[in-house]
Amino acid sequence: MKAYIRDIVNGTWSLLVGMAITIRYFFGPVVTLQYPHQTVPMKPRFRGHIDLVLDERKGTNKCIVCNACMKTCPSGCITLEGEKREGVKQKVLTYYQLDFTKCSLCGLCVEVCPTAALDFSKDYNLVGSQESEFVFDLLKRLEERKQ
Repeated sequence: MKAYIRDIVNGTWSLLVGMAITIRYFFGPVVTLQYPHQTVPMKPRFRGHIDLVLDERKGTNKCIVCNACMKTCPSGCITLEGEKREGVKQKVLTYYQLDFTKCSLCGLCVEVCPTAALDFSKDYNLVGSQESEFVFDLLKRLEERKQ
């Protein structure tokens, strides 16, 4: 009988402690954001997927098609192509694809790039219903950002 009464007292005590915590947070400040009407402020060190960097002097990308990013990527998510054009010293980038479904956001491609042609984007709210929506043509994205 003593154990039964002790269980009732302990249960009542834990109920009161839980209710006190609930009431304290009920009257405290609201910490929940009403997404999508409110969003979390972006941290300056946020690392999204990679993007090509625009060379302000030339008006094009900084990539010299050295393939260092593609060779360094442990996930194998980068594909790029370039061609040698007449009158131009270096190769010209013609195709740069990032398969974000495979990317592990390690940042090795950004670190190894000799011309700093890659940087992390600030896109953090990527959604889609198909895998093909996460395969980015970075050259096309750079052209869209220029306009």
